Amino acid sequence: MMRRRNGRAVHDRGAAALEFALVLPILLILVLGIVEFGRVFNVQISVTNAAREGARVMAIRNSPADARAAAIAAAPAVNPAISAGNITVAPTDCDGGGTVTVTIRYHVNLVSGMFDSILPPIDLKGTGVMLCRG
Repeated sequence: MMRRRNGRAVHDRGAAALEFALVLPILLILVLGIVEFGRVFNVQISVTNAAREGARVMAIRNSPADARAAAIAAAPAVNPAISAGNITVAPTDCDGGGTVTVTIRYHVNLVSGMFDSILPPIDLKGTGVMLCRG
């Protein structure tokens, strides 16, 4: 006859620990994936808002340098910071009518580094368009 302890058979004592050990890696990968996706989504929103701010400044001041500086300043949460070389302002003169477009290209580095081998490089693009002198 098998002895019972707390209503369970003695041979079932390690089953819960084994099940936990099997499920834990899957849960950790799932949680890390959610965190990485949330961060990439947040960076995408920041880059798009920075491009919109750069387009607004270009439409008002007609200065590509000011537009780039405003775009960089509008995304303080993006780390590493957006560089001026990744910002495209077209056209560079906003005196006449028409629209100005500011495009920012940004490469995202994942925090955990766990998915670097299975995911392609994540390059984001944010675009802002404004009416000149509008």
